[in-house]
Amino acid sequence: MEKIIQTVASEVQEVLGSVDTDEAIRLADELNQVKRIFVAGTGRSGLIGKVFAMRLMHSGFPIYVVGETITPSIETGDLLVLISGSGSTGSLVQYAEKAKEIDAKVALVTTNKDSAIGRISDFLLTIPAATKKRLPSEPDTIQPLGSQFDQSAHLLLDAIVVYLLEQQPAGKSHSNLNQKHANLE
Repeated sequence: MEKIIQTVASEVQEVLGSVDTDEAIRLADELNQVKRIFVAGTGRSGLIGKVFAMRLMHSGFPIYVVGETITPSIETGDLLVLISGSGSTGSLVQYAEKAKEIDAKVALVTTNKDSAIGRISDFLLTIPAATKKRLPSEPDTIQPLGSQFDQSAHLLLDAIVVYLLEQQPAGKSHSNLNQKHANLE
């Protein structure tokens, strides 16, 4: 078990070490500038999107998860962040196209910048990880399906939140963030 844990940690560290930090900074800067943020993904990537949305909410950002009953319409000046290893998930392609129709911006967190969503996105955050497709260009992994991508996306998006918090006034302490944490538990 110890060897498996070390291998998984090493794989994710290698993937994150290959991320273009300029892409991450550009996405963070855009998150800071838009009116509202919407996030979507499917399967485990969708769960990572919800984790990211929760952290942004704790940090005071106006954030919505696509598909929730209280999510409003996306509008011009908003940003849609899509998380898709392949960058070609059918429903997410449709979301991106709809967002572009109304002049909202689209950001894609993916392994495949040349994908259907990648070609119409305003911002890309490329994570060079393995997906369930196991393409020859992807790194080796002992993990099943898209685990390496999802884990890497989770940690990278958390790092972006830390970066955003560092840009805020000193008042964004742990206790300030904790005040926005759910209290109906």
